[in-house]
Amino acid sequence: MSDIIHLLPDSVANQIAAGEVIQRPASVIKELVENAVDAGATSVQIILKDAGRTLIQVIDNGCGMSPTDARLAFERHSTSKIRQAEDLFSLRTMGFRGEALASIAAIAQVELRTRRAEDEVGTCLRMAASQCESQEVITAPVGSNFSIKNIFFNVPARRKFLKSNQVELSNIINEFERMALVNTEVEFVLIHNDSELHRLPAGSLRQRIVSLFGKSLNQQLLPVEAHTSIVHLSGYVGKPEAARKRGALQYLFVNGRYMRHAGFHKAVMKAYEELIPQNEMPNYFLNFTVSPDTIDVNIHPTKTEIKFENEQAIWPIVMAAVKEALGKFCAAPSIDFDMDDAPDIPAYTPGTPIVPPSKGYNPSYNPFNPPARCGGGNAKRPDYDWQKLYEGFTSSRHDTPLPNDADSPVDELVTSSIVPATPIVPNEDAEYVQSSLNIDTRTTQAPSLYMQFKGRYIVTPSKNGLLLVDQHRAHVRVLFEQYMQHRATEQSIPSQQILYPQLIQLSPSQVALFSEVESALMRLGFDLSDMGGGTYSVCGIPAGIEGLDINTLIEQMFLAAENNDAGLADDLFARIALSLAQSAAIPVGQVLTPCEMEQLIGDLFALTTPNYTPDGKPVFTLFTNDEICKRM
Repeated sequence: MSDIIHLLPDSVANQIAAGEVIQRPASVIKELVENAVDAGATSVQIILKDAGRTLIQVIDNGCGMSPTDARLAFERHSTSKIRQAEDLFSLRTMGFRGEALASIAAIAQVELRTRRAEDEVGTCLRMAASQCESQEVITAPVGSNFSIKNIFFNVPARRKFLKSNQVELSNIINEFERMALVNTEVEFVLIHNDSELHRLPAGSLRQRIVSLFGKSLNQQLLPVEAHTSIVHLSGYVGKPEAARKRGALQYLFVNGRYMRHAGFHKAVMKAYEELIPQNEMPNYFLNFTVSPDTIDVNIHPTKTEIKFENEQAIWPIVMAAVKEALGKFCAAPSIDFDMDDAPDIPAYTPGTPIVPPSKGYNPSYNPFNPPARCGGGNAKRPDYDWQKLYEGFTSSRHDTPLPNDADSPVDELVTSSIVPATPIVPNEDAEYVQSSLNIDTRTTQAPSLYMQFKGRYIVTPSKNGLLLVDQHRAHVRVLFEQYMQHRATEQSIPSQQILYPQLIQLSPSQVALFSEVESALMRLGFDLSDMGGGTYSVCGIPAGIEGLDINTLIEQMFLAAENNDAGLADDLFARIALSLAQSAAIPVGQVLTPCEMEQLIGDLFALTTPNYTPDGKPVFTLFTNDEICKRM
């Protein structure tokens, strides 16, 4: 029997390594920019075509490379950062494993132009699929110029799994923001399809945050500073009122490297406890500076998961530093002694004797006896006419047939065979259509058919039990289907013009996305005008959403356009429509009249699939008669 173990060719091994290191165009940019920072660059320019599919060009003014170094840089595990194993525990640079360039050259066509300051001429090196095609002498400025063309050109299966240009550009911008926030001393420029998205001059962290995410964030930042023997913590946290339900700006860095750390995130959230609602998230930008030998960054291919030796000791430091920042700048609640109903605090006069407050009590008081009247002694408990509570209940019960005796629209739709994964198809008979279109036909019966519970749920009896409907999710489902119906019929939702147009400021990444979402916003009833400099004027909004905060609404819709929610990842209009429906739907806690509840239930069950919201949350549940009987 012949031997079956053999060594992989270098080209195949490089492609396997590329599968771990290079996941998408954003990974290429991360590796090249980190190498530029390690090379001492003070200016980095990133040029993209088609969200990196066609071209990724990274230009820096770092130290450059010699002809020999330029060629060796594309070999696996070639590095200038480490000499021996012990060096792994004292790393102060971003790249060190020597896998990035070899992995990139394995799945793309690469051209490198580089020159050192002491050299008169530079080097131009061309690689494709791990093979060196040419190397020649050229004239070039000091630094390095990497051009990555046709990523995954020789791995069609990997290229097929790339997302749309909008999604890939969003990932690139996210990676760019992480690197720009941690390297504030470096100037960054980001250009996509000949359009400049970012130009960030060197400056402080606060200036970089404002340049990336907008001027409105400047007034919401609170500085954090803590010096201890094991960690130096610095950065900013957001005020509690700036917390968001989603899309919060949350960044953790250690020794100049972006990281994800669930433990430190919980420490920050603990500091905000009771200051923000439970489902909202604060903004924070925190830098950790620790000794390199107390962390291990070599536990994940992308080096975003980092292990701390003193994690248990750092956790309370993070929480205390954030709490101190919130308290120092009056972001935490405190007693205001200037208010009108403040307690009177007497002035202290030297020599005045201190008299302790007196306390009085009735030793004969018995809490189990009925309360005494003004005349003294135990009085008889007053007689209440409890029958008054039932007035109208008996008559309405006899006047209105019980659901078990007569079929209702809900009875016809909800059966005991309902399971969460089975769509419900309405029975569109004459009675159902009439009840769903004319809310006045059953007004006299509505009080006995629908009841609101906890300001969130609608309870209605069914022949098979009790139906519990989430009013907010039900309205989201109804509104979403209406928006999608307008798109199917190529009609726009009526727009309500605003008497005084409202100005909104978009971040550079949102401005880059605006051209793709503009048609969807117009179809949904928005009327926006470009005022220049990332400022837009909102002249019209969809009819029926008056009273909502326009800035928050637009921001949530842009966040939805950037995110890839399950089931809606390939439909930009659907993601924006869902965000609008969630903002415009009946909020939790709003009191509904019986007619409004009947209208909502009728609209819901007129849909083909009322079971779930578009993002997969259940809209209603059925408590069967058997389940209720088991509890009694």
